[in-house]
Amino acid sequence: MSEAATALVDWGTTSFRAWACAADGTVLAERRAPDGLTGVRNGDFSGVLEGHLEAMGVRLGAPAVLCGMVGSRTGWVEAAYLAVPTRLDDLATQAIPVPSPARPIHILPGLAQRGAAPDVMRGEETQLLGVVAEGFRTGLVCMPGTHSKWVRLEEGAVTGFSTFMTGELFQLLRSGSILKQAVETDARPDSDDPAFAEGLAAGLSRPAEATNALFQLRAGWLLEGAVPQAQSARLSGLLIGLEFAGALARYGRPDRLALLASGPIAALYEAVATAAGLTLERRLDADHCVRHGLRAAVRLLHPDRSST
Repeated sequence: MSEAATALVDWGTTSFRAWACAADGTVLAERRAPDGLTGVRNGDFSGVLEGHLEAMGVRLGAPAVLCGMVGSRTGWVEAAYLAVPTRLDDLATQAIPVPSPARPIHILPGLAQRGAAPDVMRGEETQLLGVVAEGFRTGLVCMPGTHSKWVRLEEGAVTGFSTFMTGELFQLLRSGSILKQAVETDARPDSDDPAFAEGLAAGLSRPAEATNALFQLRAGWLLEGAVPQAQSARLSGLLIGLEFAGALARYGRPDRLALLASGPIAALYEAVATAAGLTLERRLDADHCVRHGLRAAVRLLHPDRSST
């Protein structure tokens, strides 16, 4: 087995992901654990990191490049936001070194949008660095998730972005609102479900009626016996439709659109894009792109550790 030249780490609030890579970028080992910021005891970020790197066989002295909430104000060392517009290459040149006797460690900064539409991201910018490395340098990027991001790229620079709380609203409405009984189900939303399509159409075409459409989910359950699985699908379609309607209102219909996602949500958003009359130029895997972005940062920070 080749010796790991670098360690790549995506460290969030509740999760920890790390990859040991050879000089040519080949992944030699991978670790995934619920060791996010909230689980680090007594601020021992170094102990958590070194425990995982040792388990992957990453020797002392091999550099580590980190991204995600580990660089937030409540993380290990704060990596202050870079203001947009900014070139994604600047993530590496503005990375924050972390004092450590074990190895060189850098944390990549997040991005901030100030002014009339304030917004922030931390972690997604590294995925975007991977998107640019994959050759998609100009266009609109849709990044679905708990807090979905829509990002405008121009020649490898982020010139604007918007966050939509789609995933979080879905969970809050299902677990802590008056809709809970009407939408309570373990079934995943399916783009082929007619109820999902109905919710999507309402969100896309009548976004101003969103709060009324939400209450109709409860009324339909009470008065017409609509089953929770169908109402949950309608809720999902409605919220994603609102997200697309908002993004299109802000950025217009894009000439070039890329979808950056992993897992079932990727197929769901691809189907929604088609329903909204949009053409996806690229569909990119989020897990792959975060690794590719970290690797791009390694090439700038530690050229002696990269053969590609």
